[in-house]
Amino acid sequence: MKILIDFFPLLLFFGAYKLFDIYVGTAVLMAATALQMALIYGIDRKLQAMHKVTLALVLLFGTLTLVLHDDRFIKWKPTVLYTAMAIALAVAIWVMHKNFLKLLLGSQLALPEPVWHRLNVAWVVYCAFMALSNAYVVVYYSTEAWVSFKLWGYVFPLVFIIGQGLYIAPHLRANESSDTGPTP
Repeated sequence: MKILIDFFPLLLFFGAYKLFDIYVGTAVLMAATALQMALIYGIDRKLQAMHKVTLALVLLFGTLTLVLHDDRFIKWKPTVLYTAMAIALAVAIWVMHKNFLKLLLGSQLALPEPVWHRLNVAWVVYCAFMALSNAYVVVYYSTEAWVSFKLWGYVFPLVFIIGQGLYIAPHLRANESSDTGPTP
């Protein structure tokens, strides 16, 4: 069910864009994202910082798109979001010497420090790649192509998440077997 909630705004945006235009699609995206956050809040009784940032950016860039009747704002929103994430994770790990991924997920995953560090670096690279990819499509392609990229570009996060799972799986098994070793 959680995956449906994650894709819900994008699918509604795509449908509204195809049936109407980028402006109706943007309004639908704004409403769907607000509803998505309400559902997440209803389920978890809280919103993560990333949820709050996403909602704020969708509402800000969506409003600018609608008020100024300029689709460039909504198209640049993913680049701004991914760039902010890459910078935040990079500054945290290399300047503040904190690993935000471990702070967020450390209670759910027991991983060695080097693995947490590599995961954080992978997220920095991934976010930078996604920001640059979106920027490239915005600058060099039509709005129609950008909307298709937004829909089919979800292959990138899925491949990244699967790759992460494959990377951490052996470390999780190693921790489980050491935790449940023979008892004297």
